[in-house]
Order: sequence, then structure tokens, then C-alpha cells
Amino acid sequence: MKHLFYILGVFAVCCACSGVSREWQAATAAQQYYNYLAEGDAVRFLEGKIGVDSLPADYCEQLLKAIEQYRDDMQQKHNGLVSVLISDNTDQKADTTQANAEVMAYLILCFGDSTREEIVVPMVEADGQWRMK
Repeated sequence: MKHLFYILGVFAVCCACSGVSREWQAATAAQQYYNYLAEGDAVRFLEGKIGVDSLPADYCEQLLKAIEQYRDDMQQKHNGLVSVLISDNTDQKADTTQANAEVMAYLILCFGDSTREEIVVPMVEADGQWRMK
């Protein structure tokens, strides 16, 4: 599974150099953060949030507990989060009216009970990295 993430990372870097849209770059970053969640790595998922480094430690602990509860709920209701896909129509859903504003990443969460759910993750670019809002 880790090899898949390394391949996706290399793919993301290659795509960034080849003129891939901002929406696709944001969606790739969001996908990676949700893959961390699927692996049970709540800390890395939380690190994907914009501004988390400036939050008080006790608040971060509360956020980590909430993330773990979210993951536990997915496990109980849907046999866990198995994989995360980027929606095929990510580029078609781009909002071109606000060039420098947040970008919406469209992901499909695939669960262990064969159900899927499309979610929208607001993303912002900060210091050359896409982060969840």
C-alpha cells in the first residue's frame, strides 16, 4: 500500500510539471490526506489542514480525537474506508470565477461494504502546498 502512495506522489510531481490544472493538483493532495485517514494516520491527516501548526496543543488533541472518531464511525457503518478516488469530473466542476480563491476537490470515498460517497473538500494553496480548509 505504501508503494502505491509513493507512485501517486511521483505522479503528482510529474503532473505538476506538465501543466495539470489547479483543481487536479488540489484533488491529488486531498486524496493523499484521505489515504492517510484510511491508513489510520490521524496525525498526518490533521497536518493536511491549513493553519494547524498555529493551533494550541490541547485543541489539536481534541481534533485528533474527532478524526479518530470519524474513522471509527466509518469502520462501524461501512466496514472502513478502503480507498479514495479523484472524481472523474474534477476539472469540469472548477469554479473559474475566483482565480485565487479556494479550490474544491471532489473525491469518491470507497468503503468496505461496497458503498461509495462523493465528498467535496475545500482546498487552499499555501507556500506551494495544497491544504484542506
